[in-house]
Amino acid sequence: MSAADKRRQERVPVELWIEAERDGELYFQRASNLSVGGAFFAQTIPLPLGTKVDLKFEIPGDPVEIRCKGEIVTAKDLGMGVSFVELKSGDRARIEMLISKVQAQSRPRSKTKTNEATRAVNKQKK
Repeated sequence: MSAADKRRQERVPVELWIEAERDGELYFQRASNLSVGGAFFAQTIPLPLGTKVDLKFEIPGDPVEIRCKGEIVTAKDLGMGVSFVELKSGDRARIEMLISKVQAQSRPRSKTKTNEATRAVNKQKK
């Protein structure tokens, strides 16, 4: 998959801690966005491009840990992009579900549905 294809993957904003281990050193990285292809670690001193890391993290609401290899593919002032390598198909599906859930929550609700929901809540209060 080319770099351009990887950037086309749906990315969603997240607040997620990911453990990254390299040469026996353990780093706790805060991911600010996530896709099935990787994540962006914000507020961190980037590792050199091409650096291989072992990754471990949990998706919110899902206690099953995801473990995969990663490779640093972008580096900026205080951040870096990591590409997931050797991601199991089940873990990929779980990430896709999270992305769909985040996207659904961020879509604006229609006024009709919002008004109906408000009326239903107000009716329950009476």
